[in-house]
Amino acid sequence: MSGLLVAGTTSDAGKSVVTTGLCRALARRGVRVAPYKAQNMSNNSMVVLDADGRGAEIGRAQWIQALAARATPEPAMNPVLLKPGSDRRSHVVVMGHPAGEVHATDFVDGRRHLAVAAHAAYDDLAARYDVVVAEGAGSPAEINLRSSDYVNMGLAQHAGLPTVVVGDIDRGGVFAAFYGTLGLLDDADQRLVAGFVVNKFRGDLGLLRPGLDEIERRTDRRVFGVLPWHPDLWLDSEDALDLEGRRVASTTATRRVAVVRFPRISNFTDVDALGLEPDLDVVFASTPAGISDADLVVLPGTRATIADLAWLRERGLDAAVLAHARAGRPVLGICGGCQMLGREIADPDGVEGGAQTVPGLGLLDATTTFVAEKVLRLHEPAGYEIHHGRFDGERGRGMVTGTMVHGALEDDANRDAFLRSALDVPSRASFPAARERRLDLLGDLVEEHLDVDALLELAR
Repeated sequence: MSGLLVAGTTSDAGKSVVTTGLCRALARRGVRVAPYKAQNMSNNSMVVLDADGRGAEIGRAQWIQALAARATPEPAMNPVLLKPGSDRRSHVVVMGHPAGEVHATDFVDGRRHLAVAAHAAYDDLAARYDVVVAEGAGSPAEINLRSSDYVNMGLAQHAGLPTVVVGDIDRGGVFAAFYGTLGLLDDADQRLVAGFVVNKFRGDLGLLRPGLDEIERRTDRRVFGVLPWHPDLWLDSEDALDLEGRRVASTTATRRVAVVRFPRISNFTDVDALGLEPDLDVVFASTPAGISDADLVVLPGTRATIADLAWLRERGLDAAVLAHARAGRPVLGICGGCQMLGREIADPDGVEGGAQTVPGLGLLDATTTFVAEKVLRLHEPAGYEIHHGRFDGERGRGMVTGTMVHGALEDDANRDAFLRSALDVPSRASFPAARERRLDLLGDLVEEHLDVDALLELAR
């Protein structure tokens, strides 16, 4: 087996960025490389095909990493996906398909079978690829969870993976984070830590050098490189830690797009393609004032449609959306947002946590009924469906449009047609080309600033 674990001092330290960049850099060298994350906790997912040709669900980050690796995305690349339904309950997806729930109260005992599935998936990938670049989750130094860990050092121990720890210097305290992470690991785990990568550095590398030398001396481990902060360095796979940071400022924008920021927002990457358009200023909004002057309001996907519809009403956003639509201005609902636009949402079996029926916004003559079986379907030329709700009825009325298909706006022709119809502006960007440029930029930065040869040798 040949592999490498990319761990991090914290969540959002840059594990996904480094993993994705390494996948592109190694693929350029002719290495058959696969990304892997044993367990992803995210409501940002993507549909792929499983071994039987059925639709299956994985974290979008691993889907993007597979594109970077020039590999076909598959369930083994993210064998366990936890989709938070509340602060204490997550829906579980194993090898692409629903597999019950896990609660905070059984976080240790309730996950042992998940570890078995995750490690089997890693072994399968390792047998078929030259190198597997595995991304950890959170921090490997979560000592309260180490006994049940199968994502960080638990995975590293299973496969004998050398581990590099990524730290975000932009947050401050990166040297303490490196030193403390290593110090909290037991001896067996420490032996697998090969070194560090500094992420998001701004400034003079000469000023940083004494710190790099000292952390190497104190830990007897090397720093494999320093990735610079770059204004264009973001992925459409990233999770909702900083949605505002996804905004791309435009000096030529003539239209304002307000995306409702649901508490349980999912697949918010649906609007990334709109963010590339120079004529659009795309913002996330959580108050009526935030959408009052918008030209287009978007209700995105959500992991809990009924709960987030209640949140919409509690904040008075329902009235603001209705006023917007009644003024003849466009509204777009995607998946959960589409379901909210109908007359009624019924959940007779408590799929979302409790049997109930609630009124929708009534902007479309349609109803939604939740059932246990999840729809997982790919569309051409772009788009995919992930939902329990069966939407029945009209999908357009006047300037109100609903769709159950995520990702349709990533297709340039689809997006151009929608923008001309809704806002009377043409598309002036190519989303597939922009994604490929980002992946190449990541590969360029990794090749320039990290010792890729040393990391490849380490993996082998």
